[in-house]
Amino acid sequence: MTDQEILTSIPSRTPTARLLWTAIVDVADRQDLGPGPSGHRYLVPILGGSFYAGAEFDGLSGKVLPGGADRQLMRADGVKELDALYEMQTEAGDILMIRNNVIVDETHQLGRYAMSVISVTAPKGEVDWLNRRLVLGSLQSARPKRQAVIVRAWLTDTV
Repeated sequence: MTDQEILTSIPSRTPTARLLWTAIVDVADRQDLGPGPSGHRYLVPILGGSFYAGAEFDGLSGKVLPGGADRQLMRADGVKELDALYEMQTEAGDILMIRNNVIVDETHQLGRYAMSVISVTAPKGEVDWLNRRLVLGSLQSARPKRQAVIVRAWLTDTV
């Protein structure tokens, strides 16, 4: 069988996404860590915040815990790589460890591009299904209204 015959005989599964949560993450001022081998480095401490479940995901609301940080790298091509590590606690008390890897491109033709892959480490129980799913994210600044970022998390599925 040829590649084309195989590809024609097996239909593609189109990815879809549903809003999992929206978080408002309060941040401190950016700290300059100086240049490194891959670009200029920064650190943004995470001070706390709140998150709110998407319409289909009851129980995924709560607070963003203080103590995390967003490690930033400004590459030579002007693209910023963010690696944020922090915890969120649901109203039921479950602690989710969040690792959010973001690409920010301010030169994108259609405006600011800020998309991410979010890894969730959840405890056993009601929310452990998050350990087995791919979550995509978007990032927006809440400034000047608040020194915070808005992180929207999207659960991916296929149909």
